Amino acid sequence: MAMFNPPHPGEILREDVIKELGLTVSEAAKRLGLTRVQLSRVLNEHAGISPDLAVRLERAGVSTARQWMALQSSYELWKAQQRQQPAVTSLAAHA
Repeated sequence: MAMFNPPHPGEILREDVIKELGLTVSEAAKRLGLTRVQLSRVLNEHAGISPDLAVRLERAGVSTARQWMALQSSYELWKAQQRQQPAVTSLAAHA
């Protein structure tokens, strides 16, 4: 399995959307129906893209909700693969 470090979706939202559109965090938050603090947590990679935020981004014309959720899922799966996991055996193995 290829190991790569996908970007946090908040980084993509910050750099490729908000910065590119010349919006302030406050303006973007207002347009998305979030508080500045809520949006800042995502942009600073302290919180993920929730399904609700993904839907709001789609309604705001920024990609699709499914794409935002895929980015979040890829990021979280990669992080889980980096953590120590307990020993696991096959569920299909018969004694």
